[in-house]
Amino acid sequence: MLKLNNQHLIAGIFGTWVVGMGRYWDDTQAGLLQHLGLGSIIYIFLLAGFIWLIILPFKIENWSYRIVLTFIALTSFPALFYAIPVERFYSITTANRINVWFLAIVALWRLCLLYYFIKHYTKLSPGNIATVTFMPICLIISVLTMLNLHNVVFEVMGGIRDPSPHDSSYLILMLLTGLSMILAIPLLLAYCIGIYKSRRKNSAS
Repeated sequence: MLKLNNQHLIAGIFGTWVVGMGRYWDDTQAGLLQHLGLGSIIYIFLLAGFIWLIILPFKIENWSYRIVLTFIALTSFPALFYAIPVERFYSITTANRINVWFLAIVALWRLCLLYYFIKHYTKLSPGNIATVTFMPICLIISVLTMLNLHNVVFEVMGGIRDPSPHDSSYLILMLLTGLSMILAIPLLLAYCIGIYKSRRKNSAS
């Protein structure tokens, strides 16, 4: 992952496009950009930019937006799970639970890869690596919660169709949202402290 090139980037964008189309192929309520897979492509460009900006203050040598974008794009492939139309074979309650498990598996896989990537690319301290790994997702969930968009985003990411108000997946969402909002401020503080210590160390050396 430290030697990603333009061929990897093209493969990642192509995979993101295919996965993006697969996620909404059976959703009649999806928009044109979603059916064309363009929404997923736009998403990886924005997410890569966010992660690149977060780590930029640490002054990492050869820290490149293109490399981050390539990595983010290549993590898209497991999202093919979302294209499985489980709601056609099971009740809405069971289908929602299966989709939640798909979302959990893909999200955990991507989070572990992001940790590995940041660890080997940046050589930051373990504390800073954990901070910049978890802070983006916590901030995103917290901001969407404040904008009252979290339920919609969760449904879109998990491929959930017409969820019941009493569905167990909603409780999981609320737990994740609560944890994200609780952790957001400590992570921001740890992030600022990490940048300060990193710059002091670089100045001393």
